[in-house]
Amino acid sequence: MKLATQLLAAYAVGSAVAEVYFKEQFNDDGWSERWTVSSDWKSKSELGEWKHTTGEWYGGDESDKGIQTSEDARFYGISAAMSKPFDSADKKDLVIQYTVKHEQNIDCGGAYIKLLPGGDKFESTKFGGDTPYGVMFGPDICGSSNKRTHVIFHYDKKDEGLLIKKNVNTESDQLSHLYTLVLRPDNTFEVFIDNKSVRSGKLDDEFDFLPEKEIKDPDQSKPEDWVDTREIPDPDDVKPEGYDDIPAEIADPDASKPDDWDDEDDGEWEAPMIDNPDYKGPWSPKMIKNPDYKGAWVHPKIPNPEYEYDEEMYAVCKGGCTHVGFELWQVKSGTVFDDIFITDSLEEAQQFAEESFFKKKEGEKKMYDDIQAKKDAEAQDDMDGMDDMDDMGMYDDME
Repeated sequence: MKLATQLLAAYAVGSAVAEVYFKEQFNDDGWSERWTVSSDWKSKSELGEWKHTTGEWYGGDESDKGIQTSEDARFYGISAAMSKPFDSADKKDLVIQYTVKHEQNIDCGGAYIKLLPGGDKFESTKFGGDTPYGVMFGPDICGSSNKRTHVIFHYDKKDEGLLIKKNVNTESDQLSHLYTLVLRPDNTFEVFIDNKSVRSGKLDDEFDFLPEKEIKDPDQSKPEDWVDTREIPDPDDVKPEGYDDIPAEIADPDASKPDDWDDEDDGEWEAPMIDNPDYKGPWSPKMIKNPDYKGAWVHPKIPNPEYEYDEEMYAVCKGGCTHVGFELWQVKSGTVFDDIFITDSLEEAQQFAEESFFKKKEGEKKMYDDIQAKKDAEAQDDMDGMDDMDDMGMYDDME
């Protein structure tokens, strides 16, 4: 009991100092005043409408809503100002967390979130794919083989977004899933899906922030007399006498002139040609191990004079990230976004997840299963009805 009390006290202290930079649950009609649609990013005909809804299945009550893409083959852009800027200069953990639900059984479309700089100069109505960002994180799916959770950090020294080298898997079923990214000032990161760690490591190992530590020695080259040919023709192997006289084809010995063949009318009969089983193709000497083989030449490496470790790779929000946003393309719409939480404390984010995502998870799954079972039953009834019509010959009458 004493230990439990101490843990609760420790959590209370941690919660007291944790900073929440943004929290959005979309559970009131005022969400549309907090968020700005990217109306000037694309033409009106290219932009899809955001829908405020629980979706078809959900785990909370009807007032627990999110925002959903609602039109197929459209771009979607929307952003909101954070309650407080996150500045990498504070050397705090950055935690980005939100939920994604692909009700449409997604085939091709993005569902990632962006953390953006800009402050008072951020042009919300023009926010789109070309808007500078600090972090891009979340699912992106197109086809059965192209499924990933994007982790992209902007790096000022290269002025580009750096994509994680190895793909991070993503979820593609029709239920809600929780995505969490942690970026730490010790230049490490971690990705969680449904609060399970799926990838972690050092930024310089998993991203191309830094040049290679070693490079090929420019003053070294493969010696001219280096032998890297494994095999050579056997100098003692001689082409057999008469080898070139063997024809590639011969007359079929099993063929015979047809009984109705007339030499006067049909010409002199000749047996058809077939492949000669004794013909072995152009002759070449057999190969033997090269006695002078030295192995593959390896270019010597030296320390890269341009390599320098950067203590601030984590600083993706220099000067402050002030907005969050979604800018997406979806072939088939129906993705619901909810429970966005940005903080400097993983523990705080996990606690929020317990109060939101995990509280609703089982109820959503049950509602989904019930809806699917009802749809399956209705589909079976339709099939049975068609079979009955067929048995009665109704389709024959229609023909």
